[in-house]
Amino acid sequence: MPGWLVAPPGGGRARPLLALLIALCISGTLAMHIFVPALPAVARDLGIGSGTAQLTLTLYLVGVAGGQLFWGPLSDLMGRRPALLGGILLYVVGSIAAAVSPGIGALIGARVVQALGGCSGLVLGRAVVRDVSPPREAAAQMALMNLFMSIGPAMAPLVGGLAATYWGWRAIFVVLALMGVVTLAGTFFTLRETHVSRGGRGGFVRSYVRLLGVAEFRILAIGGAFSTTSFYAFLSAAPFIFANQLHRPAGEIGFYFVVPIMGFSIGAALANRLVRKLDPVKLMLGSSLVATAGAVLFAGLEVSGHLSVVGVLVSILVFCIGSGIVSPLALSSAIGVQPGMIGAASGLYGCGQMGYGALCTLMVSQWHDNAAEGAAVVLLGSNLVGLAALTIAARRGRAAGK
Repeated sequence: MPGWLVAPPGGGRARPLLALLIALCISGTLAMHIFVPALPAVARDLGIGSGTAQLTLTLYLVGVAGGQLFWGPLSDLMGRRPALLGGILLYVVGSIAAAVSPGIGALIGARVVQALGGCSGLVLGRAVVRDVSPPREAAAQMALMNLFMSIGPAMAPLVGGLAATYWGWRAIFVVLALMGVVTLAGTFFTLRETHVSRGGRGGFVRSYVRLLGVAEFRILAIGGAFSTTSFYAFLSAAPFIFANQLHRPAGEIGFYFVVPIMGFSIGAALANRLVRKLDPVKLMLGSSLVATAGAVLFAGLEVSGHLSVVGVLVSILVFCIGSGIVSPLALSSAIGVQPGMIGAASGLYGCGQMGYGALCTLMVSQWHDNAAEGAAVVLLGSNLVGLAALTIAARRGRAAGK
């Protein structure tokens, strides 16, 4: 393998920089959050319905989910660095293609390419952290990364909404392409390989078969996905809830997305601090209860007919705080069940998360006239399943830190 794929130019030992790891992990999800406020504008500009516009989010999530199945085990075989360089380059190409897409078909195709490349940073950034950290420390580090990563998604909907209002939704993809170029340069010049490949053939299928055969991984993957990425049900529905049901102006909607991201930030900060002091299993289960309480409150507001901007934001804030604590704990536990397959485990876990997130957006899109009802049903049902799975994990006593 060429030396420049293994180490940054000039050689020498270099530890992964936190800023670079955050940029890598955030690239895939940033392209999703920043585009959400522009969905109504895309629908108007391209002459399509809201359900069709939501496909740019749903299929993006499908691409993020499926791509992680590829990048994770590939990095186990050939190393994290070359896989990351290829993935980020693909992300830049997809962003440019989306910016010049002439119609909805081309836009969806470009979004899938963008997702397939962007997810490399998400799955491999996590793998790099797990490569160099023991389990409990990895959970704390992932929580810290989630805290800093929340700043980007918190600002992204605001930036996306303003860009779509003043320069058009295509400007969003120009911004993403430029950010991808910066991340690509940072990876090339600063990231040294953290994983020694053992080579081998058939690693993809063999790794996934082994992982799916581990009950601990299955339980944590289900609990983590249902308790965290069910948020995408709300994310997909929110622009239509605020615009069509609560009659708020488009320029104002982007500001509302700061609240749930703030909730994830609070949850991540609490996880980083509490995981070193409390039993991670009990912490994860208690946090799942908090997230479920937020989902119950949101559903209650919708059913009772008392839906309001304040009520929606408060209930989602509670949900996001609980979910923000659950996320790094379930993730760190799941991807460490087989130490020799951290990349594959990170990819399979991430695929389950984003795959379920895509399913949530698809389910919500079926409620054409009442987006809030759809979000409430999916969010509450998902969190009850997630709570049940994490309860089983707690009873088995086989989660993080044990």
